[in-house]
Amino acid sequence: MAGLPRAALLLLAALAVALAVSSAARLVGGWMDAQVNEEGVQRALDFAISEYNKASNDRYQSRALQVKNARKQVVAGMNYALEVEIGRTTCTKSQPKLGDCPFHEQPHLQRKMLCSFQIYSIPWQGKMTMTKYSCENA
Repeated sequence: MAGLPRAALLLLAALAVALAVSSAARLVGGWMDAQVNEEGVQRALDFAISEYNKASNDRYQSRALQVKNARKQVVAGMNYALEVEIGRTTCTKSQPKLGDCPFHEQPHLQRKMLCSFQIYSIPWQGKMTMTKYSCENA
């Protein structure tokens, strides 16, 4: 019977170590959920949409309809992973104010995409790059 309390203590110690390692991974290098209204997330979202519009062959600009998921990772800077539903606006690429552009209402001009963006930011250097993205029809 003396082996049972020892085994229980060993199990508790292993559980404590596992929890400590899990918590440390969240603080340094692990992905964690981010709030959409965080300043860094908003900057990453604006950058991602801008880069998407530059790369798109579409005559019209797109903008975010809804952020489905936002995560961040502390590295030598910050990584952001965003899952965003975007829609085609009535503004062409020559029009500068994307935030004021309404979405197309005519069914043949509407277009919704679900995009995954990964953005790397070094805020103290003012640098931001899109490390990868993919989009599919929503």
